[in-house]
Amino acid sequence: MRRAASLVLSAALAAFPVMASVEEPRFETVRQSGDFEVRRYAPMIVAETFVEGDLSSASGDGFRVIAGYIFGDNVAAKGAGSEKVAMTAPVTMEAGSEKVAMTAPVTVESAGSRYRMHFVMPSQYTMDTLPRPRDGRVKLREIPAQRMAVIRFSGLAGDEKVKAKTGDLLAWMKDEGLTPAGAPQLARYDPPWTLPFLRRNEVMIPVN
Repeated sequence: MRRAASLVLSAALAAFPVMASVEEPRFETVRQSGDFEVRRYAPMIVAETFVEGDLSSASGDGFRVIAGYIFGDNVAAKGAGSEKVAMTAPVTMEAGSEKVAMTAPVTVESAGSRYRMHFVMPSQYTMDTLPRPRDGRVKLREIPAQRMAVIRFSGLAGDEKVKAKTGDLLAWMKDEGLTPAGAPQLARYDPPWTLPFLRRNEVMIPVN
């Protein structure tokens, strides 16, 4: 878990901005204490790809591959032309020492020098109604419902701050008797021009 927590710090620097006022994954808050929450996320579908390289280059490559899919490099489910798929928020980066379930709209997961990135698909789609990727590097996958422990914070999500917030969340989880079930994730909801004190950031950890 320490290794996973340290890797997510670097992932923070490679996260991609998204536009405001976009759909977020559906969840129910089942426990809350100040900035800490436990959420129950609904099932979701992701478009994912694997990429090679260091985190920065892999993040850029993965984003471009899946962005190509949602911006029209696909075949519509009805088989007539292509279809644009709306972007969702947050942009989430995940890095871990072992493969774990992915839970955020855009996620990078480390396996040595190989990474996995995904976008969460808008909730109106099913596997039958989503357009099919033209690029063989893009795969669609269903993610079951799961619980996440979350800490919210504003400002810039730099290495030291994310490290501190991850430690705070792990300590709160221990006090609450919650067992981590995967690597930490850094979720950022705002475009880069947003003033730091208005930014919404979260560190999220899957819970057994």
